[in-house]
Amino acid sequence: MTAPTTVHVPFVDLQPMNSAVKEQVLVRIAKMIDDGDFTNGQAVAEFERHFAEYSGRRHCVGVSSGLDALRLSLLAGGLTASAGVIVPASTFAATVEAVLQAGGTPVIVDVSDDDYNIDTGLSELAAGAASFIMPVHLYGQMAHMRELSRIAKAHDLQIIEDACQAHGARRDGLRSGSVGLAAAFSFYPSKNLGAMGDAGAIVSENDELVAKARAIRAHGEVRKYHHEYSGYTARLDTIQAIVLLEKLPLLAEWNRQRQAAAHFYTQALSGLDGLQLPRQPDGSDPVWHLFVVRSPHPEQLAAFLRDRGIQTGRHYPEPVHLSPAFRSLGYASGDFPVAEALAREGLSLPLFPGITEPQLDKVCEAVHEYFRGT
Repeated sequence: MTAPTTVHVPFVDLQPMNSAVKEQVLVRIAKMIDDGDFTNGQAVAEFERHFAEYSGRRHCVGVSSGLDALRLSLLAGGLTASAGVIVPASTFAATVEAVLQAGGTPVIVDVSDDDYNIDTGLSELAAGAASFIMPVHLYGQMAHMRELSRIAKAHDLQIIEDACQAHGARRDGLRSGSVGLAAAFSFYPSKNLGAMGDAGAIVSENDELVAKARAIRAHGEVRKYHHEYSGYTARLDTIQAIVLLEKLPLLAEWNRQRQAAAHFYTQALSGLDGLQLPRQPDGSDPVWHLFVVRSPHPEQLAAFLRDRGIQTGRHYPEPVHLSPAFRSLGYASGDFPVAEALAREGLSLPLFPGITEPQLDKVCEAVHEYFRGT
């Protein structure tokens, strides 16, 4: 029996980030237990204040996941039954799930090869079939929000930003989450700002949207046992708010470490025949949630790296329009060629705060070795 390969470079290692806050988190949780402050506790309101400030918004509504943040943003933002919501073909399934669960109709468009975000020209062509547009800041790089804002204004569209992978990203002087009617963030444990479980948030300037989202996250209550809306159990857990409060002040440094690792990869892997590195348009300042390279045979490259103790990921090998879950939308292979090529060719290299230079060196040496032999 062959012995398993030793992992020398994990795809993601959460231990450095979690250990940095562990002691204070445990102190706060002990106090929460003593106080019995379990649901919508003081830590939730405290985190909402701090994350709103971080995002450049007046309001933050803590919720239980990124999907809840997207769905509640649409519901509270006034999405009507069957109304169109423009979404990109390259995204995690939650983007499309949120539209369907909110009663809307996903209007999928292809992405740009420049940044893998929603194609602005195609978005404008689709504007007549929609009342909302939900750009995704994929892999930690902001979409072209200045152009999308122009399109939204010209065609009377509301913008809900899917910023679930882009905490702190900037482009053209704008910060992720600061542009649309509302923005949704995920705090899944591996995100740039990650909880120790599922968590999410909505940020917005709109008082009416925020009030409705706060109600919908807790059974539609506007006051105790008075249900103005049909709602959900979608509150941000107090324990996760405690974790996020401790991690938020460290996010800027963690993002800087991600950016340094991405720069290392870019310098070390540039010029390899057969490997396409992610592009960074002028004016874009990504936070590199993921570093996705492209190769004609990503599974073969992944296996080669795995044999050398290097873990990788695929984000995402199945574009949403070709997923069986969304077959009823009626899209087919060939409809969105850029997204489909990215799905076929994309491979995510290890990248996380705390990744060491020797680990980065090992990844790059192995990638060079692979391409020397192909």
